[in-house]
Amino acid sequence: MADIPNIVLEQLRAIRAEQDAARERDRQMTARLATLEGGQAVIIQHLAHLSSADAAQQLASDHVQERLERIERRLDIREQA
Repeated sequence: MADIPNIVLEQLRAIRAEQDAARERDRQMTARLATLEGGQAVIIQHLAHLSSADAAQQLASDHVQERLERIERRLDIREQA
């Protein structure tokens, strides 16, 4: 009969150890997830900057096109479509 309480205590200790290990895995996964989310935020920020730079280049290209058309009109060298 004395062995039964020892078996129960051993099982409870084993369960507690497994819970501790699970908590540690959860902490590690939470830290890794936070790192991934931070990296994702940086990527999104870079994409926004690239999009902004692309829009600025398109605007500059449009201005050059307008200037070229104006010069062609003044010189009367436009291509007839």
